[in-house]
Amino acid sequence: MEVVRTISDVRQRVSAARREGKRVGFVPTMGYLHEGHLSLVDLCRERAEYCVVSIFVNPTQFGPGEDYERYPRDPERDRRLLEERGVDLVFAPEVGEMYPEEPLVRFRIEKLADHLCGPRRTGHFPGVLLVVAKLFHIVQPDVAVFGQKDFQQLLIIRRMVRDLNFPVEIVAGPTVREPDGLAMSSRNAYLSPEERARATVLYRSLQRAKALIEGGERSARSVIGAMRAMIEGTPGVHIDYIEIVDLEELRPVERLEGRVAIALAVYVGPARLIDNLVLEIRGDDVREIPAL
Repeated sequence: MEVVRTISDVRQRVSAARREGKRVGFVPTMGYLHEGHLSLVDLCRERAEYCVVSIFVNPTQFGPGEDYERYPRDPERDRRLLEERGVDLVFAPEVGEMYPEEPLVRFRIEKLADHLCGPRRTGHFPGVLLVVAKLFHIVQPDVAVFGQKDFQQLLIIRRMVRDLNFPVEIVAGPTVREPDGLAMSSRNAYLSPEERARATVLYRSLQRAKALIEGGERSARSVIGAMRAMIEGTPGVHIDYIEIVDLEELRPVERLEGRVAIALAVYVGPARLIDNLVLEIRGDDVREIPAL
């Protein structure tokens, strides 16, 4: 496994792999890797002969007062984990390599960022698209893998690829959870043991919602109310949002039918944690969709 820090080095290595007839796969990350990231690496290696992983804490997707400076970092551990997983190339640039000057060209997103995390993290998704577009141009992958835990990001990136004709297949990886159901996240490192125990209420509330729907409940308001009651009964946990949205424009729904995502963002101590469950509801049949 090679670790490179410049755009020219990435392009040189990828071009050499292509000359050997290899399909190029890519997993963009911000580092501080956990088993969720590594499951995406495994998916990448199943679909491509040459696997590239980027490690870059992207400043353009953090708003004022967010956790850019304190976002957890452990590059040596990340390198070891990726080497053990069979990654071919790690791209770990400095900020100045990715942004040698202030970007003057930005993204604007219609509809898909109007709800969920979009209004609450102004500039976040435009910053995500900016860095992902740059990384796609640098790596030029055939396939790129993203996690479904960030399902709004996943769908926005898919739309960018479609609208801008990127020749990249976007593959979704299922959310990887701890044994107690908590979705794996780098930000879980912010939690004290007591906060970590309380954080399981996110997954438990999603399971409560699923049980209600399987039992015949079709009112989004009723399901959200049950989730809210469960979470608000947990000390030290504060709801940012709970929404149930369609998968076309990510707009809130009133009646539960077809494909919907139950999504929430919750503050547990200093950490803002997100989670979701995607369901397909056809009459009495309710099916979870682990990877879109």
